[in-house]
Amino acid sequence: MVVTCHFVDSDWFLQKRILNFCYVPPPHSGVVISDALRKSFVEWGIEDKIFTITADNARPNNVAIRILKDEFELRGVLPIKGQLFHVRCCAHVTNLLVQVGIAEISVIIDLVRQGIKYLVASEGRFREFSAIAKQLHLPSKKLILDVPTRWNNTYMMLATAIQFKEVFPRYINMINVLSGL
Repeated sequence: MVVTCHFVDSDWFLQKRILNFCYVPPPHSGVVISDALRKSFVEWGIEDKIFTITADNARPNNVAIRILKDEFELRGVLPIKGQLFHVRCCAHVTNLLVQVGIAEISVIIDLVRQGIKYLVASEGRFREFSAIAKQLHLPSKKLILDVPTRWNNTYMMLATAIQFKEVFPRYINMINVLSGL
């Protein structure tokens, strides 16, 4: 686990620091995580200066932050009654939302992915596809095959594929004509 710190210095500039790389042994329970965070805070002498903790929505993180919040409250060092103590990681929340959206169009994504895999698996097929794209005066961009676990990569695959939306049906028609269908 990496513990980072963001703070505003005396000249009002935002500063960022990596405080610690912590080994968190399994099981990754809230107690184990809160202990690792507490140790980092104490090592840096900031155990009474924490305003907000940002973490993803994993259950152990929620438990760890609840434990720390209770401790801070008991010691009387919880700013603004802890209203901003636990801030959800925006990147994690965005990822969760995008994954729901991707699930809604997973059939389309799988078809595009399989089509691109089929084309790039053969130099001849890709050459024919590129020739059709050239006839249509499309940019000479390459098709991008995504890494399914990276949603931004899936977006790039779809954004590139849509530029070739007129090429795909013409390519399929050409294959059908050549195979006598």
